[in-house]
Amino acid sequence: MPAEGTRMARLWEREVGRLPPRRFAGAVRASEEFVHSLGLQKRLQKHKRCVDTLSFNSSGSLLMSASHDQTIALWNLEEAVPRLMFQAGGDVSDAEFMPLSDDRSIVTCGADGEVRHSRIREGGCVFTDKLADLRYAVNKLAVEPGSPHTFFSCVEDGSVLLFDLRRKYPTKLFKCGEVRRFGFLSGRTVILRAIAVDPRNPSCFAVCGCDEYARLYDARKISLEISTFGVPVEQFCPQHLVSSDSKRDGISGLAFSHAGELLASYSYENIYLFSREHGLYLNDFEENYSEKLPVPQTFKGHENMQPIKGVSFFGPNCDYVISGSDCGHVFIWRKKDGQLLRAMQADIRSVDCVEQHPTEIVIASSGLETDVKIWAPGDSENPSTYNYDPDTNPFIIRGTGSDFDGSSYIDDVDMHSSGDDDVDDDEEDKEEEVGVDEDQKDDEDDMEHMNDDR
Repeated sequence: MPAEGTRMARLWEREVGRLPPRRFAGAVRASEEFVHSLGLQKRLQKHKRCVDTLSFNSSGSLLMSASHDQTIALWNLEEAVPRLMFQAGGDVSDAEFMPLSDDRSIVTCGADGEVRHSRIREGGCVFTDKLADLRYAVNKLAVEPGSPHTFFSCVEDGSVLLFDLRRKYPTKLFKCGEVRRFGFLSGRTVILRAIAVDPRNPSCFAVCGCDEYARLYDARKISLEISTFGVPVEQFCPQHLVSSDSKRDGISGLAFSHAGELLASYSYENIYLFSREHGLYLNDFEENYSEKLPVPQTFKGHENMQPIKGVSFFGPNCDYVISGSDCGHVFIWRKKDGQLLRAMQADIRSVDCVEQHPTEIVIASSGLETDVKIWAPGDSENPSTYNYDPDTNPFIIRGTGSDFDGSSYIDDVDMHSSGDDDVDDDEEDKEEEVGVDEDQKDDEDDMEHMNDDR
C-alpha cells in the first residue's frame, strides 16, 4: 500500500472501495501537493488603474473585476479576455453577482456612498439603477445565498442596511455601537469595513470595523423599536486585544467557512480563526479574566496596513487560509495548525484582493497593479526562487516568532509592470480615507422612507 496521506494512497483507497468518488476528488484537490504547485498562469489585462475587487460567479466560469478606473469587466477565464466590460457609474469598492440571475444581475457599492444595481440585457447592454446615495462610504456588500433579491451592506457611519431589489428603498437594520466596556455600548458608532454572511444560515451575518470585535448578528432577532444600536448574538476577539488601547487595532476583512467558522484579518496584526467556542458571550466573558478565553488559531507573517484587506478560505473543504499582503505577496496557510505554506509575489507593492475559484484549485489576486493574476497548479510564468533575506524582507518575520525560517516558504515570480505612473497615482488614491465624525448625531433623516417598506 502506498504511503499514508499521499495522492497514490487515496487512489488506492478509491480503487478498493474505501473512498467514495466525491470524497476522493475533494481529498485530491485539497492536497498540499497542489498548493505547492500553484503558479502564475494568466494575467488579465484591460483595466487602466488598480483593481479594487474580485468576485467569481457560482460556477466559476466568469470572474468579475472592478477597477479604480470605474470600469467593471466580466472575464472568460479560459480565453483570458473580458466577455463584457462596462462603466460602473461611479466609484466601486465591492461588486457581487446576485444568485440565480444567470449572472445578469450585479450589485456594487463605493466610497462615493452609492449602491447600484446593474442589469445585463441581451446583446451586452447594461442598465444601472442607483439604489442608495449615502453621505458615507459603503465598503462592502454581502449577498444572501440562494436569493436573487436580497443583500446586506455596511456603511462607514456604522449603519448596516438590508436591500431588497423588489423594493424601492433599503431597510436600515441598526447602527453598530462602540464597546466602552464589554457588554455595554458607549453611544458612539464604529466605522464599518466589512460584512459577511454565514453560508449555512443566511440570516446570520458578521460585521467588523475600527475596533477589536467581530460581531455576529441574526437578522431575525433585530428589533427596530428597542434601540438604534443592534445587539449582536455573539462577539469575537483574541484575548490579548480585548479592550486594547492601541489606535491601530481594527479588522479589515471577514470570511465564513462552509462550517460556519469566521476568519478575521486584523490591521497591523494577525489573522484569527473563530468558531462558536471562542464567543465572548458563550464564555461569560469578564474583562479581568481574559486569559480564560480559548485561544483562536492564528495565521502570521503577512502585512496588513491598508483599511481594506481581503481574507478567504481555500480548498474544497476550506483546508487553507489565503490573504493578500502589503509586501506584495499572496500568503497561504494550513488552517488546522496555522503553518505558512506559500508566499507568492503577486504585486510590486500590495495585494488587496484574493478570491478562490468555487470549484477548482485556482486563486485570483489583484492589488495596485492594473492586471488580475490567476494562480493554478502547473508550470508557471517565469518561475524563480525567492532568496529570503530578513534584512531586505522583514515583513515575513513580523509577528511570527524568532524561530521562524521563511526561506522554504517564499516564492517569487518575475513581475514587470508597464504602468508605474498609474500605480503611483493609485497608491495616493488608496491612501485617501473618508473621515467619520464619531460625535455626529444619528443621521436617521438621511434614511427616511427606508423602513416604510420593511
